[in-house]
Amino acid sequence: RQMCIRDRYKIMDSTYIFLQHYWWFLVSLLGALLVFLLFVQGGNSLLFRLAHTEEERTLMINSTGRKWEFTFTTLVTFGGAFFASFPLFYSTSFGGAYWLWMIILFSFVLQAVSYEFQSKLGNLLGKRTYQYFLVINGVVGPILLGAAVATFFNGSNFIIDKGNMTDEMMPVISRWANGWHGLDAFTDPWNIVLGFAVFFLARLLGNLYFINNIRCEALIARCRRQLITDAVPFLFFFLAFVIRTLLKDGFAVNPETQEIVMEPFKYFHNLLAMPYLLVLFLVGVAGVLYGLVKSIFCTSYTKGIWAAGIGTVFTVLALLLVVGYNNTAYYPSTADMQSSLTLANSCSSQFTLRVMAYVSILVPFVLAYIVYAWRAIDRKPITSEELKEDDHSY
Repeated sequence: RQMCIRDRYKIMDSTYIFLQHYWWFLVSLLGALLVFLLFVQGGNSLLFRLAHTEEERTLMINSTGRKWEFTFTTLVTFGGAFFASFPLFYSTSFGGAYWLWMIILFSFVLQAVSYEFQSKLGNLLGKRTYQYFLVINGVVGPILLGAAVATFFNGSNFIIDKGNMTDEMMPVISRWANGWHGLDAFTDPWNIVLGFAVFFLARLLGNLYFINNIRCEALIARCRRQLITDAVPFLFFFLAFVIRTLLKDGFAVNPETQEIVMEPFKYFHNLLAMPYLLVLFLVGVAGVLYGLVKSIFCTSYTKGIWAAGIGTVFTVLALLLVVGYNNTAYYPSTADMQSSLTLANSCSSQFTLRVMAYVSILVPFVLAYIVYAWRAIDRKPITSEELKEDDHSY
């Protein structure tokens, strides 16, 4: 009987571990999709660089304007999935580093307002002001999101004390160790490096989307030239961050004691221990490069957004899984190493994860609807003639 009880507990433990890994995969997938959808922000950051006339600017705004809801919804869903599956991360990062996240959210709200009000009759600020707001979101959003993701590798300044749960006056488990509340992410230059890598990647994807979605020869020719201009800094920042990350010490978890220790070449070891992630990463990088190179040298090629977009999803998914799997602390603490968050010490209960896993069965149907809506919206490329006939253009 005792053996049966032990076996039952082993099964329960293995199920719990599986659910933790399953939900980290879903959260990572949402994060990867969000980075791809930042092509909206990347395209907006180029409004006054690529467009030489108001008509060309209108084409660009309407091209990204038909997709901004996908990006905003994915950002909110990403945060919601983290809240439901790993609530301690949500309370620590979103509650502690609130200045960083508030600036990100404010920039996205600014984007939504700009799209909806720039062409309204009688708006007080004028159309050009709202277009500048779109540019601000196009620059601030990707850089800050990239810097926030970089803290998964480089750590943040917080302290966890679960003993505070018994404190009736202030039952706060986590607290930020300084008064910067997230802005201290910019004191680590490597967070900024990834921020700029995401920014230039978003610009590249925005260019590729314009090439696929807009029919204006002069504008598209400038988009192809801009690909070269943005590809060079992207490769510099991306390769610098990846190489440094693979060579740096990482935050490893002792599976028996749950103690956090520094392990040399931890993230490189993770790739070797999980070769399927190494393959996913390399395939993703190859997809991004293929989409870029062919779009630059083949003037008739318009499908680069799909090769580069899928490659982006694969690459980011591989990096996020590397930072969470194989006994790794996915949110390290620079103030107290033992406060670092892992899949095991920050997740919801087994019951909650199991119930949500049943709900996640609906995800493929949601994705299918998104694909259907996307194809319906992009059934025809955008032209100046179409916008003149469209009563709902931005």
